[in-house]
Amino acid sequence: MTRTHTACIDGVAFWAPTLAGWPAARAALRGGQPTGRPHRRPSPHGLAANERRRAPDSVLLALEVAEQALAASGHAAVDLASVFTSAHGDLPITDALCRTLAKTPLMLSPTRFHHSVHNAASGYWAMASHCHAASTALAAYEHSFAAGLLEALCLCEADARPVLLAAYDTEACGALVSVNRSRGLLALGLVLAPRPGVCSAWALQWSVGPGAAAPPPLRSAAAQALAHNAIADGLPLAEALAAGTDTALSLPLGAGLSLHLALRALPSGGVVAADA
Repeated sequence: MTRTHTACIDGVAFWAPTLAGWPAARAALRGGQPTGRPHRRPSPHGLAANERRRAPDSVLLALEVAEQALAASGHAAVDLASVFTSAHGDLPITDALCRTLAKTPLMLSPTRFHHSVHNAASGYWAMASHCHAASTALAAYEHSFAAGLLEALCLCEADARPVLLAAYDTEACGALVSVNRSRGLLALGLVLAPRPGVCSAWALQWSVGPGAAAPPPLRSAAAQALAHNAIADGLPLAEALAAGTDTALSLPLGAGLSLHLALRALPSGGVVAADA
């Protein structure tokens, strides 16, 4: 028998060059048109100006949605465990390191090497937020968002405490373009909580079951335009959250496993109705 678990979504975040924030993304994912001028890179406030200039896109993406989701959730950064998930980490950094190793290996940059490790964003977040809580960095190729969400949900239930999820991926460049389909920049963030609070917007029932679910189709032009980024398996959930209606969907976790989600919108203040 499949066991069903519950959690709440207290904060949602989104960043893409044409959708720099959840309010803009929510409108576009409902079928509206993106407004405003495209942004080249995110600009998280937790990093000093010099650090923002030096940090790679992967770190900026992760910290941007972490900050957005945290601000919406009403939780303090120092209290939250975190999960950072990315299919590939920072592909431009990987390309730069490989080109240097192939041509001038003695010129390899320690800073670029530091930025190439998969938990670089997690480390930057700990420094920027002064959070000493546990943090996980993971990758699961084309199912990286679903795997990260499952990890965050498990931590939320096991520890009975809120958890921050930041999911992000960058664009392949150089020789990697021939073997990697990731295009553009995309990041999604959530703050999950074990019980409803004053900022809870959604109740979430979840379970893991056998069998490979087909990826939910993307309905909005905005989501379809971002579908070639490696973290795009999170876009169906983003569309469901943007729609604002109760819904159920399944995200594939691999060839034989799926994450089943049922979303229920909560009234203001996160109070669950009496018939829940």
